[in-house]
Formats: sequence, C-alpha cells, structure tokens
Amino acid sequence: MTTTIPSSDPVELPEASTKAEVRTTRSWKSPIAFTFFALVVLVVFGFLAAPDKTSRIDLNDPTVPFSIPPLELPAMLTNIVIGVLLLAIAGWSFRLAARGATTPIWLVVVFGALWVFALIVFVGAGANVPLTWLLTGTLALSTPLIFGSMAGLVSERVGVVNIAIEGQLLAGAFASALIASATGSPFVGLLGAIVAGVLVSVILAVFSIVYWVEQVVVGVVINMLVIGLTNFLYSAVMVPDAATFNSPPKYAVWSIPLLNDIPIIGPLLFQNTLIIYLMFLLVPALYIALFHTKWGLRLRAVGEHPKAADTVGIKVNPTRFWNVLLSGAIAGAGGSFFTLGAVGAFGREMTSGQGYIALAALIFGRWHPLYAALAALLFGFASNLKTLASQVGAQIPPELLAMIPYVVTILAVAGFVGQSRAPAASGKPYFKS
Repeated sequence: MTTTIPSSDPVELPEASTKAEVRTTRSWKSPIAFTFFALVVLVVFGFLAAPDKTSRIDLNDPTVPFSIPPLELPAMLTNIVIGVLLLAIAGWSFRLAARGATTPIWLVVVFGALWVFALIVFVGAGANVPLTWLLTGTLALSTPLIFGSMAGLVSERVGVVNIAIEGQLLAGAFASALIASATGSPFVGLLGAIVAGVLVSVILAVFSIVYWVEQVVVGVVINMLVIGLTNFLYSAVMVPDAATFNSPPKYAVWSIPLLNDIPIIGPLLFQNTLIIYLMFLLVPALYIALFHTKWGLRLRAVGEHPKAADTVGIKVNPTRFWNVLLSGAIAGAGGSFFTLGAVGAFGREMTSGQGYIALAALIFGRWHPLYAALAALLFGFASNLKTLASQVGAQIPPELLAMIPYVVTILAVAGFVGQSRAPAASGKPYFKS
C-alpha cells in the first residue's frame, strides 16, 4: 500500500516509511530562535539596564475624555520577569520539538507581544512613553504595507510573483494626488489610485502570463518604469502648477460615537480615515474569501497545482490574469494613503521601497492574510519606535531599532520562526498541453 505526499511533484513512498519519517523529523529552529530573543530581553534589556530607571507608560490620549493612571514600571525588574517568561516559552517550544510537534502560531504571537513590550519598557526607561500615540502611529505606518502584502498575497497565491508592488503603490499615490487635486474629492482620487494600480498590473499580467517572461525581471522593470514615469510627470505637470495638480484634499478622520471614547482602543480603532477602515475590512475579507469560498479554492488550486486545476475545468491563465489585476487594485488603493492619508501631496519616489517591505511581510507571514498583516504591523512598529527613541533620548542607535523587523524576517525565511513555503507554482508560467 502506498501514500501520496502532496507537493508540486507527487512522490510515492511506502506508508510505513512515511510514518517513521514523521515520527523522527524534529525541527529545533523555533526553540533556538526563541531562546536567543529571550536571552536578549533577560540580559540586555534586564540585567544590563540601569537599575534606578523607571518607564512611565502613558495610556491617555487628548481626544479621550477619560483618564487612566500611567503605568510606572521599574525597567530592569520588569524585563527580567519578562525574560524569564520568554525563556519558559522557549522551553515549552523545545518540549514540543522533542515530541516532533511544531510551535503553534498563537505561541509565536504571545512571545512576540511580550518581546515588543519589553522593548518598549527598555526604550522608555527614564522617560514617558505615550502608548496610544505609539500604537496609532504604528497602525498608520503599517497601512500601506498591509495593502501591499495583501496585493502580493492575491497575486502569489494564484501563481504570479509580484515584485511590482512598489510600482503599484507609487502609481496609486501619484494618480490619487493628481485626480483628487483636479476634482477636489479624495473619493474620486481613491478610484483613480485603484485604476492606476490595475493598469500597472496589466503590464505584469500580459508579460508574465501571456508571453511567459521571467516574472521577477518583469516586476523589477515595471518598478523602474513607474518611478521614471511618475518623476517625469511630477516635474512636467505638478511642479509648474502645484496648486492645481498637487494639492489634494486629505481623507477626513471619521470617529464612531461612544466607541471612540474608549481609552487606547478608541483612538486606535474608531478614529481613523477611510483608507484605514478599508484596511480593517480587507484583511478579514481576504481571509474568508481565500479559505472559505469557491473563488479562494480555485485561486489556491491554480497557485499550487495548475495542471490538476486545469483537469477539473478551471481556466488557469484567465484566473491568474484577473487576480493579478485584483492585486494591482488593492496595491493602488494602498498607494493613496501616502498622498491622501499622510503627506497631502505627491513627492518623488515617496513610497521609498515600501513595496519591497510589504513583500518581506508577506514572506514572513507565510502567505497568509492574518499573519502577513501582523508582520506588516511589526515593520510599522519598528519605524514608529525609532521615532520614539529619538524623542525620548534613548541610548540606542535608531538604525539598530530599524533593523529589528528585517532580522526577524531573515530568521523567518531561514525557517527559524517556522516553515515559510511559497505556493508551489508561484513564478512558474503554465503551458497548456
């Protein structure tokens, strides 16, 4: 009797052999990574910290009528306690690995949350940390990253590598500023951003799906093309008459009555602009659609095993084509955040590599909408924490803080934070025989 192992190239092995391999295969990467980060908290953030400094965590916000007493935490003692808890989690992970089990994702999230809190206590030692400001700023900085990672998720789950996220975000930022300035409506600007993202995706879809050009190369070329085109139009159109073509109205802040008065949660979740509310809807909607609808099943089938999908009647290349366009629409909408949600005007190459960071968040998040969104939040948190460190005068180089999410991503891709496997057919053109 034989057992078939599902993969892009099915292989048959004896059933007894397969069971033996499952019993003996153990991965020690996750517990090793946990131990390393726990020791950083225990030793660097704890024992090596100044024993007489206190971190004052301010939980209040000027827009909230209620006041909460701040948390006064001794930095050294607090991080020693957190370090011990993290070592306990690492020990649990070692125990799971010894039994051949994988570390559950919820345990990774708990570990990450404790580690981030320890970092906040360490950075804020001897200073006041406005927690609500830190969280709301993190959410804002993460918004385009989440849109970009969701765009990459749709494209790569269907089998097309989307390196062009950077170009799609930049095209959306330019189009939203130009159209919103001309019409005086940020909503029309958002629609223009979506159309711009789709137009960029048409190039990616045609060359990668119809003409079978190497997808990574196409994505890089598209990014260079969009950068050059937007720079030219910025100089030729926007700069000579900025009042007409580069003064867009920004998204208004919409507050939900009563809910926006809840401390911490109110300003974070219920006092936001349209684009952030759309992001709140996008992530769970993609999760449900991807794993609980016929559309999601077909999309994943095309991205994992297009030949098998073709044999059951799914049109592989049309499915890929239309979902790549959907990917561009998502990224284009996210690009409008830069101009209509943050800056209020378009600038040269203002996305500054955010598309590539979104792609890293997608890989870190294992091509899963919820995990990719959490990874994007980690990048946004690191960027905002760098600003906080400079404001409170923390004795930490801001460049070191900015490195944290990239180091974690490298460890994740290397398998230290769990297996990260792309869809089996991602990047492979489909030739119908």
